[in-house]
Amino acid sequence: MSNNNKIPRLKGKDYSEEAARQRREFLESQTGASLSHTAHYSLPPESVSGNTENFIGVVQMPLGVAGPYQINGDHAQGEFYIPLATTEGTLVASYSRGMRVVSESGGVSVSVVEEFMQRAPLFEFATAREAIAFSQWLDARYDDIKKEAEKSSSVAKLQHIQKWVVANKLFTRFNYTTGDAAGQNMTGKATHMACQWILKTYDGAFTNFSLSGGIETDKKHSHMNLLHPRGKRVVAEAVIKRDILLDTMRADPVNMVKLRQRTILGSLLAGSAYNGPHSANGIASLFIATGQDEANVVESHTGLAFMELTDDGDLYYSVTLPSVICASYGGGTGLATQRECLEMLGCYGKGKAKKLAEIIAATVLAGDLSLAAAIVSDEWVSSHDQYGRNRP
Repeated sequence: MSNNNKIPRLKGKDYSEEAARQRREFLESQTGASLSHTAHYSLPPESVSGNTENFIGVVQMPLGVAGPYQINGDHAQGEFYIPLATTEGTLVASYSRGMRVVSESGGVSVSVVEEFMQRAPLFEFATAREAIAFSQWLDARYDDIKKEAEKSSSVAKLQHIQKWVVANKLFTRFNYTTGDAAGQNMTGKATHMACQWILKTYDGAFTNFSLSGGIETDKKHSHMNLLHPRGKRVVAEAVIKRDILLDTMRADPVNMVKLRQRTILGSLLAGSAYNGPHSANGIASLFIATGQDEANVVESHTGLAFMELTDDGDLYYSVTLPSVICASYGGGTGLATQRECLEMLGCYGKGKAKKLAEIIAATVLAGDLSLAAAIVSDEWVSSHDQYGRNRP
């Protein structure tokens, strides 16, 4: 590679406007593209240290707000305005519509059931019996392992270790709570420290070791994370009054339930990770707005939607998201605009991650309700034609 083709770096000043400017000028000369819009931003370049490398500017994303939304959570309580970063016309309007109907029906109840973040080491032996013996040793020495793991962090707390013997291998999942951080790096460091102690202490002979055996399915969907949460398991539920649903969305609860019975079959046929209308839309828009790791939409969007008629003819709607990975502190949450969005929700800083998870699940429920009603009332296409007309 020619030195003339190398991306410019400024030693000791790489997170500076001068470094960003040099890189933009380099890229303009190399590609012929203009980066005039990319060059306009209000955040200090040094603030992105630890979030990106070779900084050249920002990508501006349209940010809308939905609400007001009445949320009756264990942690998120009150009326909220929800920031949604998206380029999809109709999305913010649809979520606002869902939030209005839920709020007028009394609001949405939300709870975080449990939360874990994992790293999944793999230990290999010559025989299956050796793998079984090691599994039993892990149980016997759990307290020591926990102590070693927690030396790396004041926040990460080892809760339990799941184990599966396959052939002559032991697949494990070290499950932690991680406070208000998403915790992937934190649990990786803690598990690495614990495993170094294990490898030195155990008397048996390992034939191979890997810090990840793949069973944590980091930034990948898996059935494992549907059953055993990676992140926060959150349940949102609401009873939607029949008259309000009919007046606002022109959808009858009976037809809503009929639709759900049929789309469940379609979801099974397709092998969908989520059987509701579109959990990823709300999650992705909120993740981008609030500085979450956008790749974690893959795990976070999976879940189960449930709908039934009440004895009064109203609509009970529930969304269970078993692996919502979100943070109110660390990562991208401290960046300028992302922090503002979190502060809009009252979710920036320590002690706010569960509140944010409840808001995310509540948002998914509102968006699902609105889209399902649009399908039932045959307004889905016309709504997109009205609000999503920005075509090239």
